[in-house]
Amino acid sequence: MIDNSYLLGLFGGTPLSSATTAGLPAAASRKAQPTPPWSSSAQAPERSAVLRAAMAGRSFIDEDAARLDVKGASADYRKLFALYRGLDTLNVLVNRAAAKGVGALEAGQLQKRFSAGLAEIGSWLQTAEFDGVRMVQGTTASRSKSTAAVPRDSAISITGPIHEGSPDSPVAAFAGDVRFDIVVRRSDNSTQTVAIDLAAMGAEPRTLTKVLEHINGKLEAAGLQTRMGRELIKAEARTVTVSGKAVALPAGPDRYALAVRGVSTEAVSFAPAETADAVYVVQAAGTAGGLQMLKFQSDTGAAAPPPAARVGETHWVDGRASQTGLPEGVETVRASAAAADGSVWLVADLEAGPDDQPIKGERDVALIKLDSAGRVVTTRALGAASSASGYAIAVDADGRVAVAGSVTGALEPGQSGDVASGVDSFVTVFDAEGEELWTRRRGARAEDEATSVAFGPNGTVYVAGRARSAMPGAASAGGWDGYVQGWSESQAHQFAPITASLTGVAQFGTAGADGVDAVAVDGTTLYAAGVESGRIVVRRFSLDPSGRPTLEASRDLGEASGEVAGLAVSGGQLIVTGTTRNAALDVGAVTSAHHGGRDAFVAMIDSGLAASAADRLTYVGGAGDDTVADIKVQNGKVWVTGVADRPEGAKETDPTAAYLARIDPTTGGLEWRRDWQGDGNQAAPLTLATSAGGASVLDRLGLPQGEIDQKPSRSLTTATALRVGDRFYISPADGGRAASVTIEARDTLQSLARKIEQASRMKLKVTVASESAEAPRAGEAAQALHAGVQRLSIVARDGGAGAVLSAGETGRDALAGLGLSPGYIGQTSGDDVVRTFGLALPANLHLGAPESVKAAGEALQAAMKGVRDAYRALAPASTLPTATGPAPAYLTAQLANYQAALARLGG
Repeated sequence: MIDNSYLLGLFGGTPLSSATTAGLPAAASRKAQPTPPWSSSAQAPERSAVLRAAMAGRSFIDEDAARLDVKGASADYRKLFALYRGLDTLNVLVNRAAAKGVGALEAGQLQKRFSAGLAEIGSWLQTAEFDGVRMVQGTTASRSKSTAAVPRDSAISITGPIHEGSPDSPVAAFAGDVRFDIVVRRSDNSTQTVAIDLAAMGAEPRTLTKVLEHINGKLEAAGLQTRMGRELIKAEARTVTVSGKAVALPAGPDRYALAVRGVSTEAVSFAPAETADAVYVVQAAGTAGGLQMLKFQSDTGAAAPPPAARVGETHWVDGRASQTGLPEGVETVRASAAAADGSVWLVADLEAGPDDQPIKGERDVALIKLDSAGRVVTTRALGAASSASGYAIAVDADGRVAVAGSVTGALEPGQSGDVASGVDSFVTVFDAEGEELWTRRRGARAEDEATSVAFGPNGTVYVAGRARSAMPGAASAGGWDGYVQGWSESQAHQFAPITASLTGVAQFGTAGADGVDAVAVDGTTLYAAGVESGRIVVRRFSLDPSGRPTLEASRDLGEASGEVAGLAVSGGQLIVTGTTRNAALDVGAVTSAHHGGRDAFVAMIDSGLAASAADRLTYVGGAGDDTVADIKVQNGKVWVTGVADRPEGAKETDPTAAYLARIDPTTGGLEWRRDWQGDGNQAAPLTLATSAGGASVLDRLGLPQGEIDQKPSRSLTTATALRVGDRFYISPADGGRAASVTIEARDTLQSLARKIEQASRMKLKVTVASESAEAPRAGEAAQALHAGVQRLSIVARDGGAGAVLSAGETGRDALAGLGLSPGYIGQTSGDDVVRTFGLALPANLHLGAPESVKAAGEALQAAMKGVRDAYRALAPASTLPTATGPAPAYLTAQLANYQAALARLGG
């Protein structure tokens, strides 16, 4: 039976229970709710007028502007209507940003007003008190769990896969001369060395089972508790597309990795018997956007070369020791450097944080440390509030790491984004473990960026780059200028934080486009090389005792027709590298002529920058275009990597071949070279790092040189994108003053849990939940630690009312770094529960790119729907009398017509 009242509602009629008909009281015709601003009968302001008012700086929230056409209506309506108008104004800005023909200047102004409006609405929601509903900027949930996680301590370390098939079949990685030491350091700092030589097994097959028995027997005989084991990597079924159809393939054979199973009282390290030099290349491989780090073993050293590709690796080339995939979310890597312990540091741009480390803004910079086996040991997000890019990295003899680049939005601890909305240079220095020591953001009024960084005498850090106006303490030459600035460290006492102060700055160039692409420091002399008005120029600066740079000399090497890639000092000579189409750079004797197209070049000139008979110029390449992604100088020899010999006019999707070469800059001789391709015939090297003695037989086994770190930092400012001074707010669910929760340098998940409970006036219960790590799957990059992680879990205490979490100020929002959604945490159902509506409106929305504009528009539409839902929830229960007796004749006729129409539709 069809409900007649439902039919009337569909066709525009009114059910009898609320009909305004003859015979019913006149009070029934009164409006129950004020006309909302989204109603077709409401007079909406012109969109152009709204846009002009927003750009002129008018407030987004104005409760006084709301007009209620129902006398005595709840004040909640006025607040809801003001909120809706504010969201709609943001939507007008989004629509304008999405329009064609919007210039860069207007786009920047739109973004500025959008950010201001988003912040204004967020602040208003924190203090707005509703009676009949509860409105929050974020979500509503009975439980909230952080996506940011902190690694648990672990004495278990897993390698990448080294064997495929049965554990009782011979392992290719164990063949030949396999000798290394296992060094165990006890808690009393005494050490025990266990020598491993598989030749001692005699004719016994070198299977996983037998080799592990042999190694563990040695460890047990030495009285150690550490053991070596195996970890199964279960094969998974695969799907391929053939002629447009998905075809399921059976799972391949199981794979096995080695597992170092230590104990908390024993620190384990590995030392090979023989070593060779190692070269690390980070590349983009294939069309799927993944990044890899390739490790090569050069011919300088005693270690036997790697015999073949490790299990699961592709596109192997003679001399390659390993292939490791970098974590998802890494957009690009622009610089890398090796440390003395054989580890490799990368400076990477993150478009999304790793699963356990969300970023706060649109894009962040990460410092990633990999051990000599290519396993990710540390991922340290810088914590930029808006967007950052990393361009340079340097490692000093003590293991300190300096990273430089550009940043938009807040970066320095405690600084909010509204004081720094432009693009500025930054430099951050970390200790050998990846703990941040200090950060400085310092730039010109116009755009500037740091493109190079180097350590100088007494720990001074030198940053170089380019700026479109005068850097603080310098003068502009016009257009883009090059600059060099120095930073010196100081510390009040042993336990005080390290601070950095500017020692001096030099700005230089022409009226055209100038910049610095590479720097090198040799004693008290600093060299800078870059392209100035289309020409390659090298500059020499003296460094006084305070670290101030003073220009002494410069040399023009000729028309660039390309770019500078690297700079180094070796044996009293200055080595400059890059790419060029100029077959006649002004350097001196040419040891290898230009080959056509764009070639790599290696120029060796006198360190005094005067022309010398010893100057040498070498071109490297083929008839097509060759690129130089990065260069490093080791023992007087130049290592260079890039894309080899692309035909002129080639498309981005055309095949590319990568190369790695070692060149003697004195003779121009090509001493070592390897060429390879990647997945989908695409390989594009990005960075290069060299490590003396970094390659050994351990590479075959997936084991790192040096000590395995069993205790990762639990500090939130190290393990997450949080920075000191970041904060968020907690408000009582039933209204009241918000309390702030501020991140401090020593905060851990445990200390933060206590802070949250106290700020909520014990309305919330916060626990630290542990999660076990899953076994690695085929194709995944190996992680050095394999114990699992810990996260925050937040619920209302004893099923109570709970509390509301609100984001911190722009640039200082801790919720984003924790991966917690702002909003209400507490009961979401029940007779006595206030209905809560979450707008699900992220505080980090922006208009920086077309996809970001689209996402912002979608989020605003969802938030505006949340306001409409809250309006409907405020509708009072009907107080009209129930109509009795027979229905009027005209209503009976209407019902008959509707029923007949439905019967015809149904056939």
